[in-house]
Amino acid sequence: MEAVNKALSTSPERKFLESVELAINLKEVDLNNPKNRINEEVPLPKGRGKDVKIGIFATPELAEKSKGLVEVIVLPDQLEKLATNKPEARRLINRIDYFLAAAPLMPTIGKSLGVILGPRGKMPRPIPPNIDPTGIVKNMRNMVKVKSKDRRTFHVPVGTRSQPPEDLAKNIEAVMARIESKLERGKFNIHSAFVKTSMGKPVRFM
Repeated sequence: MEAVNKALSTSPERKFLESVELAINLKEVDLNNPKNRINEEVPLPKGRGKDVKIGIFATPELAEKSKGLVEVIVLPDQLEKLATNKPEARRLINRIDYFLAAAPLMPTIGKSLGVILGPRGKMPRPIPPNIDPTGIVKNMRNMVKVKSKDRRTFHVPVGTRSQPPEDLAKNIEAVMARIESKLERGKFNIHSAFVKTSMGKPVRFM
């Protein structure tokens, strides 16, 4: 809480809604070995603090279940058109934060749009047949991706400046707990951790 309050109070108000993020510095972790890298999806208990846009590549049955839940529904015939119109596919993919897909469509999506979705970290999460997507969509709206890749220092969004400091602190606790659980020595593999607004100065809390 002290670090969050200091990060917010020392950063001037901007003309846009700033994100609040963590900067994590690891130590004594061999990130050249892919199995030691952190690649997690963490639901924030107090939400993202902003709208998250979700799209779904759906069969007609899944599309019917998804009406009103997501921002974009892409049916199989529309998927075929996107596959032959890469500029339109990029525009769609760039304006959506996360994607879901009916599991049977995943091979087609990977083959036709994988080169666009993959580098952006937006490959869809598959939905098995006959599953109600409501709960999955709700969780995704509060989810953040935590990826170290091969870098000792990495950043994770934990909310926005519009959220109460206590909510941001709880989101930070959730992310830190997940990161520590994935490190061989837990918090002892973390050299330092900072909280900051997107344009503010970092404040160390660990």
